[in-house]
Amino acid sequence: MSVDSRRDFLRVISGIALTTPLLLSAAARGETVSRITPEHFRLSANGWVPNNPNLPVLLYRQVLPLSDDITQHSESAFQQHGWPPQWVAGVFNFHHYHSTAHEVLGFVGGEAKLMLGGPGGKTVTVHAGDVALLPAGTGHCNLGSSDDFLVVGAYPPDQHWDICRSAPTQAMQKSIDTLAYPHQDPVSGQAQPLMTLWDARA
Repeated sequence: MSVDSRRDFLRVISGIALTTPLLLSAAARGETVSRITPEHFRLSANGWVPNNPNLPVLLYRQVLPLSDDITQHSESAFQQHGWPPQWVAGVFNFHHYHSTAHEVLGFVGGEAKLMLGGPGGKTVTVHAGDVALLPAGTGHCNLGSSDDFLVVGAYPPDQHWDICRSAPTQAMQKSIDTLAYPHQDPVSGQAQPLMTLWDARA
């Protein structure tokens, strides 16, 4: 192999590594993209928290590569998969929702117990390697986490999150009900499984 050919080969391999890191854990278990099946459940309106009865919450287990550069790899993959990352931090310890954005939470460190759906909602435990996709309107709150708990937050292009702690106005509810989203799964980088679980809107 010539020097130039070797460089081209390494450039291609580097590109693949950056665009598909979220598939590495699944591949190590012998899974294919079509077999990545997240847990999913719908949340009905709960008091002042609207949730999103039309779109289910998706919870992917152990799909991020557990490595020292998990944060960088996750940010790169979300970007390539059409869900640009906007922050790296934790999850607020009070109930809130977003009316202006769907949200991907990539858990890149530690573990936490989250309540989804507002007060008295559904409790889930997440660990580094997991990913949650919360449709707009979904209530969420950190009930307790390890000291090393860390999250990458990503969103559809041109969507910017707000923090809502009271019932939505008519305009906010319309936003929640009509927000667009990429027809590309944030984990697989392909249409599925997102488009099977979230019906495509015109």
